[in-house]
Order: sequence, then structure tokens, then C-alpha cells
Amino acid sequence: MFRRSAQPVLRSGYTLIEVLVVVVVMGIAGAVVLPSMSGAHVLKVQAAVRSVVADITFAQMDALAYQEPRGIVFDTDANRYTLIQITGGEVDLDADALYDPKGPGQRYIVDLDKADFGGAFISEVDLNGGDTLIFDELGGPVASAGSDEISTSSSVTISSPNGRFRIDIAAFTGRVTVVRLD
Repeated sequence: MFRRSAQPVLRSGYTLIEVLVVVVVMGIAGAVVLPSMSGAHVLKVQAAVRSVVADITFAQMDALAYQEPRGIVFDTDANRYTLIQITGGEVDLDADALYDPKGPGQRYIVDLDKADFGGAFISEVDLNGGDTLIFDELGGPVASAGSDEISTSSSVTISSPNGRFRIDIAAFTGRVTVVRLD
């Protein structure tokens, strides 16, 4: 013979109130997050700017670390730039590109046409009248390859339909700053 226990059987589960609270909280979170996601396109342009700044800083620190001149050649037509070592007094993109195991042909080339950069493009390059930024053995910007003449203040402008940013490189120190233009 079986005896029934006097205690009621408890079933696990959620009450209607608990489910409604969760739905309301999720609705509020969605209402807060979705408007902020509309600015995500600007983040891709900022990623392009950060990439350029990081690579300028890398070239400067690499020049200082190896006590050899380094440079960055900006190609506005192809919307890319290449990090190079300076051998002698000339710039040769084919022979002097720095090594990058992930780059095209294992060369340190950054293509801003990639989807990661949200349509960003190099709109203006003002580097001592040319397209090459060169750092000497001490990490300071110089006017040209093989020169000891200090560079003037230089800039590179990155643009997109969602914003424009100017990357300034200070003369003498090579300090890099970013200014939003619109």
C-alpha cells in the first residue's frame, strides 16, 4: 500500500510575472542598444585611422629599434600604403617593403579598400610635397630618403562618407595626433 505524502509536489518553472519581467528588461535593453548601433559605420572609418596611426608609430619605433631609416609610402590611387626600410638614399617599393607574414606577397602593405575599413580612403597626403613619410635612425621625421634635413609638419587625411580625419605628424619629434574634420 502506498501512502501519499502530505507535502505538495513542487514543479520547477517560471511564473508569468518572471517571464514578463524578462521580456520588459529585454525590450528596454533593445531600445537602448539599437540607436547606438546606427553609428557603427563611423567605427569602421575610425578603424582605418587607427590602423594608419599604429603603422606610423610602428615605423617610427622600428627605425629607432634597428637604428635604420624606415618609411611609409602612401598610394592614394590604389588606396593603400606600404611600410619600407630605406637602403641608401632611394625608395624602392619592390625591394624595400618590410616583411609581413600575413601581407600580400609577405610584404607590409595595408589596403584600405578592405570591408573592415568601411569605405575609408586616403584623400590627401601632405608629406613634404611627396607621398612618403621617412623616419631617421632616431625616429624623427626627415624631409627625404638619405637626408638629415628635418621634415616639416606633415599630414594624411582619411575620408569616407561618414567622416574625415586628419592624422598630423609633428616636425622634429614625429608625434602623431588625430583631428576629426567634420
